[in-house]
Amino acid sequence: MTSLAEENYLKAIYKIQEKHGDVVTTSALAETLAINAASVTDFIKKMAVKKLISYEKSKGVRLSEQGRQIALSIIRKHRLWEVWLVNNLGFKWDEVHEIAEQLEHVISDELIEQLDKHLGYPKTDPHGDLIPDAKGRFIKNTSKPLSECSKGEKVKFTGVAEHSNAFLQYLTKSNIKLGDELLVEGIEEFDKSFQVKINNKERKILSKEVVKNLLVIAL
Repeated sequence: MTSLAEENYLKAIYKIQEKHGDVVTTSALAETLAINAASVTDFIKKMAVKKLISYEKSKGVRLSEQGRQIALSIIRKHRLWEVWLVNNLGFKWDEVHEIAEQLEHVISDELIEQLDKHLGYPKTDPHGDLIPDAKGRFIKNTSKPLSECSKGEKVKFTGVAEHSNAFLQYLTKSNIKLGDELLVEGIEEFDKSFQVKINNKERKILSKEVVKNLLVIAL
């Protein structure tokens, strides 16, 4: 059985690998977990002995297949609990992360499978992040940042690349929500801001920082 700390490490390693490649440096892991590098090194050496990861001093850390499956299980539980908190308890999408961080360490597989069934087997969480199935498989992700779209493209807003409360609250205040249809009406050459029409109604100017963090699919 893995400890809570080991699960947090495995999840962090998986997410860094997802963004930056197969090998994770101890400094990147220390920054993500907000733990000093020396403590991280000591801990991952112990995890390597348990074959949860592989570690080379001059290179970094990789998840073993066992470690990867545990990380995906934690991510699955986290995202299912976020769906439950939003759909069943009325939490907002910027309020669920810290609560789900606690609930993700529930051990019972039976409980999680019943939760999945109760929720109707959702494929994405309230932020549009894909939920792996019980075997760690995801549906194909075809989304891209809005910033990669061209003038005249019509797309659907399906997720966010930035999960901070500040960004989620900004989108809420701007009345931009998952499922909205966005038409790129113009792109400002100077600052790369986008003029978009939302659901064929309201027009908004979105900054370069915003459009790079909105994930969309083509319509």
